[in-house]
Amino acid sequence: MSIATTVGDALAFEEIDFRILRHRSRHSPAQAAERAGIPPQQLARAVLLKDPYGYVLTVMPAHFEPDLELLRATLHRRLTVATDHDLDDLFCDCAVGSVPPIGPWYRVPTVVDITLRAQPDVYFEAGDHRSLVQVSDTNFKRLMQGAEYFAFSNPADN
Repeated sequence: MSIATTVGDALAFEEIDFRILRHRSRHSPAQAAERAGIPPQQLARAVLLKDPYGYVLTVMPAHFEPDLELLRATLHRRLTVATDHDLDDLFCDCAVGSVPPIGPWYRVPTVVDITLRAQPDVYFEAGDHRSLVQVSDTNFKRLMQGAEYFAFSNPADN
């Protein structure tokens, strides 16, 4: 599999300058960043949450994890981590477990941790387990148009 169709369409439609970085990793996002030689704070990790009202895609640095209690309180929702079946339904053009963080392009409400705003470049999964997309901070913000930004994640315990 190569770059997901939706990712390619988003990059083309927004006329985004980007670079594809190939890597060999089916590990955690933080390990993928390390193996690709990318600072983990520049690799955007996506975690899909759900409740009876629908889905929310959370986007944060690779070495962070979402604070579910904070997200529940802030968004006033009873969110839990979505299942692989949910991921497959929403991100049908992607390999299982490879979720691009560009939720607006998949018509999924998206929240982005503000720590990603401070990065000069952002990398993210292209929809397979072998490709990362590199874009500038400005272009990442264009891809995330309509997303909400606030602090909701913390460094993961390893």
